[in-house]
Amino acid sequence: MSARGGGSTEAKRACDFMIPLENYPHLPYWFTLRQAMAEMESSQLERDGRMSLPRVVLVFDERYQLLGLVRRRDILRGLQPEFMGHAFQHQKRPFDVDVDANLTELSFDRMAGGLRERAELPVSEVMLPVKVTVQADDHIIKVVHEMTKNNLSFIPVLQGGKVVGVVRTVELFHEIASMIL
Repeated sequence: MSARGGGSTEAKRACDFMIPLENYPHLPYWFTLRQAMAEMESSQLERDGRMSLPRVVLVFDERYQLLGLVRRRDILRGLQPEFMGHAFQHQKRPFDVDVDANLTELSFDRMAGGLRERAELPVSEVMLPVKVTVQADDHIIKVVHEMTKNNLSFIPVLQGGKVVGVVRTVELFHEIASMIL
């Protein structure tokens, strides 16, 4: 195989621009929302001299099999008070009625306590299933296709049935830009 990158004429593969799993935040399904928040807050990803924060954490079982993913907004949804209508399983609400979020001002201390209490829920309560993956040797165009077709900003990369990394749109866009510009 010839060297890839920087002007190479060989096709780019997912493994060429993925973030390796050991450099990406991931945790077991029994970790709490609080622990997931701490993992996200303490993680900084560096790619090609650029720093960014993760928007997604991967969730694994005891055998390191991928169970799902948790986005920032899933954690925030899990922290919402019950009366504000969150649905853990992404179910439609029976009535399309919004609760006035200003009600939280009635008892800030009580609401803050509720946030801390709900932060102890396991991430498995709010995680989303992973519906799409790519293989490490998949061509960059397949990665583009899967991400755009499925409206994804993040996709796990597998090799031999195991997660070896992730591709985010920022890395994908950078690779495409380097091919075009």
